[in-house]
Amino acid sequence: MCLRLFACLLMTISLATTQKPAFDVEGHRGCRGLMPENTIPAFLKALDLGVTTLELDVVISQDKQVVVSHEPYFNAAITLTPEGKPISKKDQKGLNLYQMPYETIKQYDVGSLGNPNYPEQQKIKAYKPLLSEVIREAESYRKKKGLSAFSYNIEVKSVPSEYGTYQPEPAPFSDLVHAQIMEQLPPERVIIQSFDFAVLKHWKAQIDAGKYQKVRLAALVENLRSADKQLEELGFLPDIYSPYFRLLSSKTISRLHGKGIKVVPWTVNKADDMKKLISWGVDGLITDYPNRYTKE
Repeated sequence: MCLRLFACLLMTISLATTQKPAFDVEGHRGCRGLMPENTIPAFLKALDLGVTTLELDVVISQDKQVVVSHEPYFNAAITLTPEGKPISKKDQKGLNLYQMPYETIKQYDVGSLGNPNYPEQQKIKAYKPLLSEVIREAESYRKKKGLSAFSYNIEVKSVPSEYGTYQPEPAPFSDLVHAQIMEQLPPERVIIQSFDFAVLKHWKAQIDAGKYQKVRLAALVENLRSADKQLEELGFLPDIYSPYFRLLSSKTISRLHGKGIKVVPWTVNKADDMKKLISWGVDGLITDYPNRYTKE
């Protein structure tokens, strides 16, 4: 082997062993701390702040549209009616998005009130967009600004006790989401996450059967059971494990990495917590404040 070829080989090996995958900064609901959650302005602001993934939630309307919303109803704390009137908390769950056509849903204002829990959030009139609109607007903005390709982390908001009442069953719910994203995005830029493991099991089965495109699957976790117990319940190894950040330890992260699973906790809003988790080796962070993340 000539010396030049040998030197090139050594350089290739060195780069492969020293380069780390890009750290994944995910804007939670766009950037809830700064802009009305799950709205077009929040997603575009998150892109301005340099996120590598837009994190968002989806529900289904009466006319089977995929709507970007955290709750399957209108949250009284952040909503005004089409007439500009507030909603009482006792009435909020009666405004069931699964029982409303999207044209009606779009008339409600979910930005002008702001959010009392996020005092930095800008108060602007905004509505719940369709997933298709979010993707269209974000991709147009990416091209306009010359931004690198980013991912979409789409949470299928599913609760077993709400099947048939506030949402479809996991299979038809997932079919609607899959059809929508595959019309607009390459699968390698998509993450599907859920607290409802029935949803993730369905996606895994459909992917294995060749009926769904291969996307990354993320297990959302909020209870105190160990990671091993969670994975046992899930029944397969997800691409990403996303627990509430206070449930993590450096040992848990190491064990998950040993299984080939990336760790991206939620929702990390304080700089000190970000630094600690990064020192433990997490692969990314989901945060309401992408502006608080620093590479140092």
